[in-house]
Amino acid sequence: MTQENKMGVMPVPKLILAMSLPMIISMLVQALYNVVDSVFVARYSQDALAAVSYAFPAQNLMIGTATGTGVGVNALLSKSLGEKNFEKANKTAANGILLAGVGYMIFLLFGLFFAEKFIAFQTSTPSIIAEGRIYLQICTVLSFGIFGEIMFERLMQSTGKTIYTMFTQGIGAIVNIILDPIFIFGLLGFPRMGTAGAALATVLGQIVAFILGIILNHRYNTEIRIKPAHFKPDLPIIGRIYAVGIPSIIMVGIGSVTTTAMNKILNGFSDIAASVFGVYFKLQSFAFMPVFGLNNGVIPVIAYNYGARKRKRMIQAIVSACVIASCFMLVGLTLMQVIPEPMLRLFDAGEEMMSIGVPALRIISISFICAGICIALSSVFQALGRGVSSMMISFARQLVVLVPAAYLLSLSGNVNMVWWSYPIAEIMSILVSLIMFAYLYKTVISKIPE
Repeated sequence: MTQENKMGVMPVPKLILAMSLPMIISMLVQALYNVVDSVFVARYSQDALAAVSYAFPAQNLMIGTATGTGVGVNALLSKSLGEKNFEKANKTAANGILLAGVGYMIFLLFGLFFAEKFIAFQTSTPSIIAEGRIYLQICTVLSFGIFGEIMFERLMQSTGKTIYTMFTQGIGAIVNIILDPIFIFGLLGFPRMGTAGAALATVLGQIVAFILGIILNHRYNTEIRIKPAHFKPDLPIIGRIYAVGIPSIIMVGIGSVTTTAMNKILNGFSDIAASVFGVYFKLQSFAFMPVFGLNNGVIPVIAYNYGARKRKRMIQAIVSACVIASCFMLVGLTLMQVIPEPMLRLFDAGEEMMSIGVPALRIISISFICAGICIALSSVFQALGRGVSSMMISFARQLVVLVPAAYLLSLSGNVNMVWWSYPIAEIMSILVSLIMFAYLYKTVISKIPE
């Protein structure tokens, strides 16, 4: 295996497109699934929509744990390939699979013993607590599908075979979308299961994607050849994986804490206000998911060329990521400013949801451009093993600025004031991100010889 990987030789703009486009498409399919899933749940009942919104922070933390571990595997594996250390790459892949299994066990226990307490912390409405517990328990207890799916997708991304992740994510999402109305409303002879049906459709889609990921890795990912001996836990490799992965997981954890806190603040106004917040998260995914797909495609490119000591290609990748991310976020900003009402009507929004939701979408979306650049810069920190920098930015943005600002603005008694906490936090975030990137460029990137 002496032939140079395409990440070290293909023209960078073409490489970014080749690496990211399949993941961007699959992420858009995921965004479509997120919206369709909530649309069906909203048509079932508004209590069910609120329940799913309250379950979201825990569900997001679970996915973030799987993704964070995958990011660490992705960065180390790509760097090992750039260094032509194929044995280390194989050990990294095997240890990543082991860590995915550990992550699943943690959330299995959470779902069995803490799901109801988590929902009850955010709301006191009995019907919403019951719906949320059922939804969250199914999503966590059967979460082996999402942990396996994400890990095997990261193995393919690490070697540049991102086209196959489009198949796994896309097919999993399509299965989910097809099963949603069947299980929620009891079509084709199935019982009417409501939120339980939405959760069951979700985990079945994930399990299908997991199985497909195993098959595609075995057949097409020839740069990784895992043997039984590779599954022995390797503490130095696990340490390197989590040097990048734990900060990424903590960032998602911070996001989940923030969302839970925001739900608690908004619940002080009404459950409808919390539902609007949940709907916003579904709609904003059409802007953010493509940027995350771009991020996933850029990380192995930067990591590979960092390992190969190719500074010019690294810089080209960073600039391309920032420009493309800004374009995606500009589209999202425009849509939320121009057509917020039709977006909310998808969720069977009544008069109260409209009165809260329209200002929410317009105010929060002001922060989108800054957010896109921050996400692009975070890919640089993660690819170069500086995940702690991303974690510090996320912590400052959400827990130091966003939540306190939202709480203080809520004291005005006007729910629309709470949404301004997002633009305030994002301005701070981009300033800190640019300062940290400038330091990283001066101390690391600029010292790489061409």
